[in-house]
Amino acid sequence: MLLQDTSSVSLAAVTTSSTVRLAKPLGQAHAATKHIGHLSNQQLPEQALMLKSGAGEEVQPGVHATNTMAWNGFLLTVGLAVGWVLQSLQSRSTPSSSSSIHSNQDLVAIMVATSEKKADGAKVKLGPMRTRFAPSPTGSLHVGGARTALYNWLMAKKTGGTFILRIEDTDMARSTRASEESMKADLRWLGLKWDEGPETEKEKEAPFRQSERGPIYQEMAKKLMEKVGPDGKSIAYPCFSSQEEVDALKTASETTGEFQGNFVSPWRDAPAEEVQRKIAAGEPYAIRFRVPKGKRVAINDVVRGPVSWDAEATIGDFVLLRSSGVPVYNFCVAVDDALMGISHVIRAEEHLTNTLRQGLILEALGFPMPTYAHCSLILGEDGSKLSKRHGATSVAQFAQEGFVPSAMINYLVGLGWNDGTEKEVYTVDEIIQAFNIDRVQKSPSVFDMQKLRWINGQHLRNMDDAKLATLLGPFLVDAGLCKSPSSPLAEVAAHMCKQKIELLVDVVPIVKAALEHKLNDSLANDASAAKLLGEDFKGLAKAVVEAYNAGEFPDATKADFVEKYAAWVKEFGKKIGRKGKQLMQPLRLALTGVMSGPDVGGQLRIVALAKQEGVACVDIADRMAALKALAEAG
Repeated sequence: MLLQDTSSVSLAAVTTSSTVRLAKPLGQAHAATKHIGHLSNQQLPEQALMLKSGAGEEVQPGVHATNTMAWNGFLLTVGLAVGWVLQSLQSRSTPSSSSSIHSNQDLVAIMVATSEKKADGAKVKLGPMRTRFAPSPTGSLHVGGARTALYNWLMAKKTGGTFILRIEDTDMARSTRASEESMKADLRWLGLKWDEGPETEKEKEAPFRQSERGPIYQEMAKKLMEKVGPDGKSIAYPCFSSQEEVDALKTASETTGEFQGNFVSPWRDAPAEEVQRKIAAGEPYAIRFRVPKGKRVAINDVVRGPVSWDAEATIGDFVLLRSSGVPVYNFCVAVDDALMGISHVIRAEEHLTNTLRQGLILEALGFPMPTYAHCSLILGEDGSKLSKRHGATSVAQFAQEGFVPSAMINYLVGLGWNDGTEKEVYTVDEIIQAFNIDRVQKSPSVFDMQKLRWINGQHLRNMDDAKLATLLGPFLVDAGLCKSPSSPLAEVAAHMCKQKIELLVDVVPIVKAALEHKLNDSLANDASAAKLLGEDFKGLAKAVVEAYNAGEFPDATKADFVEKYAAWVKEFGKKIGRKGKQLMQPLRLALTGVMSGPDVGGQLRIVALAKQEGVACVDIADRMAALKALAEAG
């Protein structure tokens, strides 16, 4: 990650698959690292000389003392020496100031060629990452935000790092605490527990809501007004132009053809005496960042590759604090990322352009830039941006519709990422092991609801009955099909329906059908059922009733009913001389009233449990009565 003046020095050797990059001169890197508290003094040299492989992973030097590593160390030493000499020459030819951030923070990038292949046996290791998810609480947590949170959480978990939740609620008109609580509930449902943020021990040290961090932003803005840049002027300055005046200046310059999209404040070079007079008079003012001339901001985005901007040509002097004292979004983000020690910013590509302003602010304050990864958009199947018309888009909706967290994580991680195999179904632990942000694609992803449903079904099938029952219980209670989420009926339903459902809610119509007995409707309206009447269906019905009255039919209120029912069917078939399809189809129709469905024994067990709980159903005795009436009909 580089912030460069056009005058900055960059030495590069021709690189192969691996590079060594020194983001700052060692002394500056040490100071910055000491500030954010990630590395001890003893750790710094090893971190400063971290190898970076072509896959984006870091190899700890010193783990394997090979000839290749020794050669790399020699090259790095030479590179550092040359860089130091050139930087010294540059500093002698350029006016400097102890308070000038721009002069003492220019970065020297030293690229040192390494061998194309890692030394035999070299082990790749990622250092602990501090990542953050920073939503604005202005609505629900949608698919895109959930994926962003997931990617940040995964990289923190994978590297033994820290996942931070920060609430970016500077838009006071739209932000609500209800939205924040909803988002936190959605993160908990997904299992994305944050290590620092609201409701953690760290909140006692400093707030994680931007609306509560006002004094911090005020102090940082003050520092930027006091610091002097290479041009001898303060990095930030007061601007007394009202919004109406700003709009008028833009309109006027547009009329003359001079407006290029960048507002030029008349207060950028105003006499100090006039500025002080207005401040003394109590006139309100915004604080603007003075964009340096000739400045380029460059990053090596993990997802998108190298990206750079000509700052002066791209943006004008931008506001840090409004005249009301309210900080603007980019200022808050830059300050918070720095003070919270964020090492990796993983976010949506729509934030890519914000990196320019945030990078300028970070450099001006003397903080290192984090590593950036800007992930692509998620589109609907029609190629347009994902919206409500494509179906559920909020995490809460998916939960209500019967998706499970593990399946959502499995699907979301694949929206832009794969591990290079054909595998599609993963456990969360497998995802943590396999995921790496450097395999995320920069092309847009398409949200496929059918694929999500299929993956959800696979996760349900992989659950044990007890766990699935705890998830099905609330849906059955809401539908009035059992009295308690922990009802034994739920576990029977879990075993019976597991292979037939994709969503938890799919269990409702299956259980509802099991509690009914629409035999007469089937005989009247289903040709396949009516056909059985010509195959002595009434005779089979009579035999079933006789077995029931003789006490041969198993007791469906007993826990072992399903197994005993299966054994009874075999004996019953022998008794009446039927087997296979000639036995199973008419028996299913007789006992359930329909020609198809899940296991008959499971359905009858559910009927018995429902009757015990006082849930409306056609119980087994009533079914036998209906069969008797049919058998006796002329």
